Order: sequence, then C-alpha cells, then structure tokens
Amino acid sequence: MFDPKKLLDDLLGSKIPGTEGTVRDKAGQAAQLARDNPLAAGALAAVLLGTGPGRKLTGTAVKLGGLAAVGGLAYKAYQNYRNGQQPAQTPTAAEPVLLPPPPSGTDFHPSAAPQGEAEFALVLVRAMIAAAKADGHIDEDERRKIGERLNAIGVDTEVEAFLKAEMEAPLDLDTLVAAARTEAQKVEIYTATRLTIDPDTRAERGYLDLLAGRLGLPDALVDHIEATVSAVKAPVDAPAGTTPNPRW
Repeated sequence: MFDPKKLLDDLLGSKIPGTEGTVRDKAGQAAQLARDNPLAAGALAAVLLGTGPGRKLTGTAVKLGGLAAVGGLAYKAYQNYRNGQQPAQTPTAAEPVLLPPPPSGTDFHPSAAPQGEAEFALVLVRAMIAAAKADGHIDEDERRKIGERLNAIGVDTEVEAFLKAEMEAPLDLDTLVAAARTEAQKVEIYTATRLTIDPDTRAERGYLDLLAGRLGLPDALVDHIEATVSAVKAPVDAPAGTTPNPRW
C-alpha cells in the first residue's frame, strides 16, 4: 500500500520535486523552482489532475506536511469564526501572512485523527480528487494532462492506479461525509476541497455548497474557510512548450 500522507504532500506541493528535502528545509530552492517551473513546484490537485489553471500554496502553508497544512488552515478559519471575527477581504498576496501548524492538543492536529493520520490523509486525498471532478467531465485532453502531472512528480505505478480508479469512480458524497469523525475533520475536508478548486463555474460552486451543507458547516464558517484559503493561494500557469506524454 502506498503512503497516503506522502501522496497528500505531493498533491499540496509540500515536497520539492527531484530532492529528498521538503520546502521547510529548502525554502529558497522551492521558491526558485516555483519561478522556473510552477507546474512541478505547485502540484495542487487542480493542476495535477488537469482540471484547470489551478493554484499553488504559498508561504508557510506549503512548508508544512499536507496534513499539517490543511489542519492549520482549517484551525485558523475555525478560530476566527469562533471568535466572531469578520472574514478577511484582502486580495491574495504573493507572500501571505505565515500560518502556524495546528496546535497540539486540538482536534485539528494530525495526531488527533481518531482513524489515524494515514487513513485521514487518504480521506483528504479522496476529497481533493472528488473536487477535481466537480465540473462533471474529464475528457481525453484532461487525461493527457494527468499523465504529464504524474510524470512531473514521479509517482509510482500503485499511486497512478489509485488515482486513475478514483478519477473514474462515481462520486460518493455519502462515504466522504461519513469519513469525518469529528467536527474538526468536517472543516478540514471542506478546506482540502476548497484548496483544490476555485468556484469558477456553477458546477464547482454548487459542489462546494452541497458539500458544506452535507457536512453541516454554518455559512459564516464557510466564509472564513473561503477567506483563509484564498489568502494562501496564488495562480499557477503551466510552463510553455509542455510536451504531451500520455500514460493512460
């Protein structure tokens, strides 16, 4: 079985392609990679799965492991909501305010997952893949792009088979929602979903609204998640001259 935590790191661009280091260890190298090849350095699922121009995480969010990044963003949004603050209306910055990981002892910390870190990482991966399918179609061109992105991050055959099966499987919102064991995990599932897609179409906006409703998230909390995620995402443009390299 492949490592779900590593796959989540790959989807969130938490590892530096071609090295054993993380962005935490080599932030300067990661910044240069992002400038030279944003496709490889910012491998959010929306880019990896070929479903649009996508976004990449910036600042501290990308320096953390995938679980800590999602948990940190979800925790910040939840705390702002609980404290009665208004959602930030500031535009996305190239270098946003740095976010800490979720504090230990809270339900948002990776170690607090009742089903275990690896199992919850797999839940978040599936949430991201479901979000990437929210526009309702994956055509042959998108499948070609999937192969390109998989090549870029160097996934093994087991991971490739898993991603292919998940992409082709019907959407199972009941199972995804039921996978949330705590209120914090509900917030994290929506946060991971919102990291994957920007609601640029009615289908995407409808999917986000449906998921929030099924998870039972109050509108005000959703607004805080939207604002928090928007503050740590920057556009990713695919590099010019990319050569198709289909794998499926």
